Amino acid sequence: MTLSEYFQTDVMGAKSEMAQFLGITPTWMSLLISGRRQASPVLAIEIEKATKGLVTRQVLRPDIFF
Repeated sequence: MTLSEYFQTDVMGAKSEMAQFLGITPTWMSLLISGRRQASPVLAIEIEKATKGLVTRQVLRPDIFF
């Protein structure tokens, strides 16, 4: 599952809440969701944890995690 798919049924404020939890700006979160930017390896792992494994590090960074 991608971040975009994860947030398709977005509860109001969920993106901002996750951004705050991850310590990034809502703008950076939007760039990650749209695919215009890639998460760092550390952030990819944190996103995987925050989504309880629904969005995996392999999906976020297939160039690093196989």
